[in-house]
Amino acid sequence: MTPAEPRAAAPAPDIAPGTAPDDEPGTTPKAAIGNGTAAGNGRAFKVAPARDPWTAACHRARLHVVTGKGGTGKTTVAAALALTLATDGRRVLLVEVEERQGIARLFDVPPLPYEERKVAVASGGGEVRALCIDVEAALLEYFQIFYNLGFAGRSLKKMGAVEFATTLAPGLRDVLLTGKVKETVTRLGSDNKLVYDAVVMDAPPTGRVVTFLGVTGAMSDIARRGPIHSQAEGVVRLLHSADTIVHLVTLLEDMPVTETLEAIEHLRDADLPVGTIIVNAATVSRLPPASLTPAAENRLDKSRLAAGLAQGGIIADDAMLDGLAVQAAEHAIRVLDEADCREQLVATGLPILSLPRLVDGGDLGGVYELADELAEQGVR
Repeated sequence: MTPAEPRAAAPAPDIAPGTAPDDEPGTTPKAAIGNGTAAGNGRAFKVAPARDPWTAACHRARLHVVTGKGGTGKTTVAAALALTLATDGRRVLLVEVEERQGIARLFDVPPLPYEERKVAVASGGGEVRALCIDVEAALLEYFQIFYNLGFAGRSLKKMGAVEFATTLAPGLRDVLLTGKVKETVTRLGSDNKLVYDAVVMDAPPTGRVVTFLGVTGAMSDIARRGPIHSQAEGVVRLLHSADTIVHLVTLLEDMPVTETLEAIEHLRDADLPVGTIIVNAATVSRLPPASLTPAAENRLDKSRLAAGLAQGGIIADDAMLDGLAVQAAEHAIRVLDEADCREQLVATGLPILSLPRLVDGGDLGGVYELADELAEQGVR
């Protein structure tokens, strides 16, 4: 789920000299929304360039693979992306492959069975359906489709052979999962049109995603002929085509950013298409850029802070001013640290989407809020 942070009060105006004239107190400065370079009392930091982060490749793709380090809000972001892509009457499938029932909890519905169920309505009449892939059920389905072993497959399950096989060969699990996802992406309806306009996969974390997406290629090399080879080849073609794109969710913290950078390198080495970096739970600066460094260094002019509060009808004593200065310092340190992390992401050359920190955490209302944020940044 998306991490939550208490809502910070907007600071009083003119709390430090040198405030940028076009940044009003209590608003998001240009430095925080990703345009150009911002400086605060001699400290400059680069942020994402102003360009459309939802590129032509993102528009073209039909399978959106969402990965991220554990704890970055990957499932919440995947759900928000599915909602955004479902606007204006489109139909989108949100797929979970880790059997955690995270999607069911997020949309406040009972645990999902191994079938596609409608979980949300998007603006403009679109809909999001969800599928939690059960590996054993997927293997039985595989037996039925490719070997006509429906009854025999069920017998194997009763004997425990299916669970034994998937546990003994973890790679088999990934083959079944990616194979089922491929089937949903390419499925045609009775009108001979694609059933889903897009499929969003809540994929394994960044530390395992390349292995997960590459295991089918290895299986294709092992099985040189027959249905397994044909199925594996079809999955490989999809994952390495323009129909697929991988998005990486991260927080602006050292460990998630480091793991994201490593994952980008590994994805590129594996010739897998990388789409966007989605920064989740980004801190919106409540201070003008010129005040960030003074605040972080506890150099705010408390007399000006008191004067600003007085203009709002608040008479502050020394204890209140000291407390506000401490809060401002903590906030400024976080904003500046996040700016340093963002600079590392900018250096990858990938487009960056930014999502705010949700005040109430990653509930269903938060998913819709993040979907609106994505839409405002050009996702569609």
